Amino acid sequence: MSAKDLTAGPIRLIDRYLLRLLFWPLVGCLGVTVVALLLERVLRLLDVLSQSSARFGYVTQLAANLVPHYLGLALPVAFFVALFIVIVKLSDGSEIDALLASGQSLERIAAPFFIVAIFLSVFSVGVFGYMQPYSRYAYRAVMHAAINAGWNGRLAGGAFIDDKGSLLTADSADLAGQRLTRVFIRRLDAKGQEEIITAASADLKMDAGGKTITMDLKDGRRIARDAAGQYRNLAFTSLTTQTPLAAAAVLLRDRGSDERELTLGELYKQAHSPNPVVSKETLLGEFYGRWARAIFLPFLPLLAFPLGLASKRGNRAPGLVMAGILLLAFQHSLLLGQGLAKAGKIAPFPAIWIPFSLFAALAVWLFVGSRTRPGDTPVSRLVRRINKVVTKIVRALPLPKKRQAA
Repeated sequence: MSAKDLTAGPIRLIDRYLLRLLFWPLVGCLGVTVVALLLERVLRLLDVLSQSSARFGYVTQLAANLVPHYLGLALPVAFFVALFIVIVKLSDGSEIDALLASGQSLERIAAPFFIVAIFLSVFSVGVFGYMQPYSRYAYRAVMHAAINAGWNGRLAGGAFIDDKGSLLTADSADLAGQRLTRVFIRRLDAKGQEEIITAASADLKMDAGGKTITMDLKDGRRIARDAAGQYRNLAFTSLTTQTPLAAAAVLLRDRGSDERELTLGELYKQAHSPNPVVSKETLLGEFYGRWARAIFLPFLPLLAFPLGLASKRGNRAPGLVMAGILLLAFQHSLLLGQGLAKAGKIAPFPAIWIPFSLFAALAVWLFVGSRTRPGDTPVSRLVRRINKVVTKIVRALPLPKKRQAA
């Protein structure tokens, strides 16, 4: 391949090659990270809503509203890991050395990655600024409805329905959840006295108005107190009783009482209004924090190149660990800045933009230092020294003695 082939057309062949290398690692890392975070949260939601017979429907809605939140968390990590994978692959195949030897600068090699980073940065503004506020409020609305919703007239086998003091469970149920076997009910009667009902089977049917459930109980017992306060044990072959269904409570508030539920435009407007919903410092801290997280994405290639080029075969873990530490430190520095601004300890602007400037300057410094000797930066030298120390310690440890054959 000649240098003319590499530079032909508005988008060079080498650019298309690099973008193709980046695409699948980015999609794979982003998909795996988001799915893993969602699965962990779904398991917790199933446990929280275990008493709701409609919990799977609620959990599906809750998980869908969590996607923008986890997408915002996973995007910087997935992008950096994808960059690291591509750069290490190019370094292992000596492709970067060949490109540099052909007269291509490190900045020109990194150019397609910067274009992707700018596109992801714009996308992140939409995620942080608009998708997350609406989805966060929708998540709270669904959770509120799930917690306050009454029984929907269906019951899974082995599940418990605890609806405002009334307890209902059954050993097994059909797929529709309306034909039960071995039923146990504990509830209050019309006089407020506790009663216990057991039955071999029961059929549930929602009434036409959708406000009550009729239960046809077969072959059971009913234990309750009479007017004199004495317990009465009644055996029955058939008993019909009704249970009211409670609708979900109306949301107690509109969107916007929490600064995380406000869009970027609403944050700016509230911060400059005479009577904001929360303190001005809290609003500006949230406003600057969202912009900082989005704008930082174009600086990730500047970090990925020095650390990726410094990672040789069999020695890639230190580079990834160092990158993880830097990304975590950046994220927590922004959270700390927002907390200090909210508490009134420091002004919102320096609380967010000082740590942002420090990490951005570090990324630029590392990249500029790699231009003459790719992969040789102060951080990469520190990583290699740490790796040498760890290797010496491991080699100094006594090896387990081999057992001699009898």
